[in-house]
Amino acid sequence: MSPDLNQPLAPSDRDAILAAVDRGYPAQLAFTQRLVATPSLRGAEGAAQDLMEEQFCELGLEIDRWTLDPEEISRHPAAGAIDVDYSGSEVVVGTHHADDGGRSLILNGHVDVVPTGLPELWERDPFDPAIVDGWLHGRGAGDMKAGLAAIPFALRALRDAGLRPAGRIHVQSVPEEESTGNGTVSTLQHGYHADAVLIPEPVGGDLVRAHLGVIWFKVRLTGRAAHAAEMSSGFNALDGAYALVGALRVLEEKWNSVSAQVPHFEGIEHPFNFNVGTLHGGDWTSSVPDHAEFTLRAGFPPGHDVDSAWAEIQECIDLAVAALPVLQGASVTVTKTGFYADGYVLEPGTAAEAVLAEAFNSTTGRELGARTMLCYIDSRVHGLFDGTPALVFGPECQRMHGADECVSVASLKEVTGAMALFIAQWCGVTPV
Repeated sequence: MSPDLNQPLAPSDRDAILAAVDRGYPAQLAFTQRLVATPSLRGAEGAAQDLMEEQFCELGLEIDRWTLDPEEISRHPAAGAIDVDYSGSEVVVGTHHADDGGRSLILNGHVDVVPTGLPELWERDPFDPAIVDGWLHGRGAGDMKAGLAAIPFALRALRDAGLRPAGRIHVQSVPEEESTGNGTVSTLQHGYHADAVLIPEPVGGDLVRAHLGVIWFKVRLTGRAAHAAEMSSGFNALDGAYALVGALRVLEEKWNSVSAQVPHFEGIEHPFNFNVGTLHGGDWTSSVPDHAEFTLRAGFPPGHDVDSAWAEIQECIDLAVAALPVLQGASVTVTKTGFYADGYVLEPGTAAEAVLAEAFNSTTGRELGARTMLCYIDSRVHGLFDGTPALVFGPECQRMHGADECVSVASLKEVTGAMALFIAQWCGVTPV
């Protein structure tokens, strides 16, 4: 018999699922620690993907695993710029096949993590997944290995409660979320679609209503070297880089000056940030540097399409090169290096959001909150390029991308329970 998706989950099924989450939580934490202890920096995610594949196999999912193909990805309008080797970047998808009248679902998470930074700034090794005072530490613990690891354990809770999802489910572990979004883009190209998407990013137990757009680019300046004693006869490329950053700050302030008119960003101070991520130049302290290079991450409002944002950035740089005396004689090139992504707004009122809100309330007794995120999230790939409502909902995290990153153990348990109930209600369940 097909499940009635318009009826709430039976209280006995709800209680059985949450009890199964409780029983399985020690094993879930242990697996999350294994995943955090396995470094998965960009281009070297293979060992962590092996762990995810093991979990998918344990659930009896059909496995699809492939290496990212730069040529294939570059043909998709959602693709980010590719400037690294993809030979070590793999996607793993596990599929639960069912056609018992339930709705289909994608559960998506990224396995890649950002670099650790200076090791002396951490209280312990970045890949030591210690639990201290209710927080699980380590690079990627929050962003987003805890949420990624919760996906198979939420499904396992249904199984251990004697239930089987009545709709098709694709469980996706992707790379490249921290730099391009191309891992999730590739899943669309490989034919993975569903009625809704859930991404358990570390957002403090809320639902993400909106996130901004992001562009990554590199600026390279070349000029004339000279002895420091004859500095005026050369062109100091580092001085030129500082001047260009200053010009870009003017554009940053222009975009922020209208943030009060951007829906979902009205009450946020300075939401659209231009972050200089790296700066290199010169080769000798007593020589005027004849080269400099910096990379920058520019955030911009949803609804301000990425091509227009990129055109404004390029115009800003061109005008500065033409007008600023410090840049006279410089040769300047600008290159996209990663994210080239519009922002995304999850419009209220979808059936998927209503189901998640009920699942969260049933788990915690609280109402589901909503928030705006000042970063990139893969939800825009599904929402903008596949017309699928993409729910971003996950545990509480501290110091994301910084030293001593950590995730709340209690929050993670609540999120896992809510995810399991969401899967059961959205897809429907039948007895095993």
